[in-house]
Amino acid sequence: MRIETLSRNEDRIRASLDERRVSLARLLSAMLRLGRTPPPALAVTPGDALQSVRGAILLGAAFPEIRVEAEALAGDLAALNDARRQLTQEREQLSGEAERLSTERRRTELLLAERTRVRSENAEALQREQARAEELAATATSLNDLLARLEDEIASVRAAAEAAAEAARTADPDETPNAETFTDTARIAPAIPFEAMTGLVQRPVRGVDVRRYGEEEESGLAQGLSIATRAGARVTAPADGWVVYAGPFRSYGQLLILDAGGGYHVVLAGMDRIDVTLGQFVLMGEPVAEMGLRAVTTSLGDVARAPQPVLYVEIRKDGQAIDPGPWWSDGLNQGTSG
Repeated sequence: MRIETLSRNEDRIRASLDERRVSLARLLSAMLRLGRTPPPALAVTPGDALQSVRGAILLGAAFPEIRVEAEALAGDLAALNDARRQLTQEREQLSGEAERLSTERRRTELLLAERTRVRSENAEALQREQARAEELAATATSLNDLLARLEDEIASVRAAAEAAAEAARTADPDETPNAETFTDTARIAPAIPFEAMTGLVQRPVRGVDVRRYGEEEESGLAQGLSIATRAGARVTAPADGWVVYAGPFRSYGQLLILDAGGGYHVVLAGMDRIDVTLGQFVLMGEPVAEMGLRAVTTSLGDVARAPQPVLYVEIRKDGQAIDPGPWWSDGLNQGTSG
């Protein structure tokens, strides 16, 4: 530490001064005696010549030594003053740094306390909203009814819809999507409007298409895509969007609805576990859920009786299911074994 080094330098200089103290005292004592009884002038009497010569010899020997000692003493005193000055500066700087660190620590503690308070309040609000969403899901008669109720009564869903609308308004309609469009993982709004995502939407899971949109099923025509996949498969977000529902719903099992903006919603059903929360913004390709060991949704008729888990996917525009086929990214329109 620099202060310790400066303190050692000060101690060393003090020790050097102490060593010279004895010799300086002797020289000064001799000079004092010489001053009290100065040698006589040579012109007085020849008998005083010897005393005069001795005095001259003493002066000649003492003065150079005193001069050397005085110069060394002056140098040591200057070094001592410099060391003291540096030591004082270092201590003042250290004191200032300590004060700044203390201030910063207090500020950080206040920020952490505030963040903890806000997190606690947000967690409580989220729990209330999640509970209310589950209540609405229990009484909703259809997906359209559920979405309408959520947008009317759940604040985070309304906020997600407003954010989606704002993202659509500020998007560049002439922007051509490319590989770099989606590289910003810190984005908090869709990279491009969903309506421009034709041929870019990612399939949420690898697997085999067991029923496509418009095909016959027990209850009529299929409104979405059913993908048989492996047990425990990870489910990813097909596109950027806000979570507007996450939880069980009627015969769909675990249901996840993403607001992709522009009136588009992506519906995923049949998962065993959902890993995102109400109001959260997710990125295309981000893991959002996990499949179970078998099909859990009974709304798919005979498909739900498949020996492996089945993921059901819908894309909706203004509440109406549309054909998701044209939206899937190139090379992924045909299911592969998962």
